[in-house]
Amino acid sequence: MKVLAIDTAAELCAACVFDAGAGRELGRSVRDIGKGHAEALVPVMAGALADAGCDYPDLGAIAVATGPGSFTGVRIGVAAARGLALALDIPAAGVTTLAAMARDARSVFPARICLSVLDAKRGELYVAIHDAEGGVIEAPMITDAARAATLARDHRAVLTGSGAGLVAEVGGGDLFQFAGEGRTGDIAAYAACAVASGFSRQKPKPVYLRGADARPHSGFALPRREG
Repeated sequence: MKVLAIDTAAELCAACVFDAGAGRELGRSVRDIGKGHAEALVPVMAGALADAGCDYPDLGAIAVATGPGSFTGVRIGVAAARGLALALDIPAAGVTTLAAMARDARSVFPARICLSVLDAKRGELYVAIHDAEGGVIEAPMITDAARAATLARDHRAVLTGSGAGLVAEVGGGDLFQFAGEGRTGDIAAYAACAVASGFSRQKPKPVYLRGADARPHSGFALPRREG
């Protein structure tokens, strides 16, 4: 079965085609765009399909990054995955950015527990802990660096993600090993995680952990027109 994986949760707009049976990537397209995922995603998916020598009817499933990450980016990716799954009548599975980063970390530290951590700003971190087989020890949460450092020490975990340096600084840098400090996983990790977890007809949902930064102006109203 061929799986199309897409990731728009951070600065990258990425897609790959993954052979679930062989456990290998067939083709990919990755752009570092920062913003503008809505415009870039369709060409990126087309590029990955072309690189793999296949087309949408050849796909058997979709995998998508569900966050945490960019509020808008996550929403775009999940909506695209759900739309494709519906149009092609195939299942779609969501994979968190933290799970994908943990899978990448296991390629460097295969026998270690991993604490994936993203800098959520405002003194907060997105954190999850996965075991050496990818099982969830601590589900995605929002916390601070001190709590994350305690979790990492308690589990003797390798750190990965954009918040890893903050955790190490608070917890004592010499105590931790690093597997990476990115804001998302490699696109093939999303496909591999989805294949390992299996596919169902349950629709993927965004993992935001906190609300959007944008808020409506309080007390703002247009004057009423009389007559």
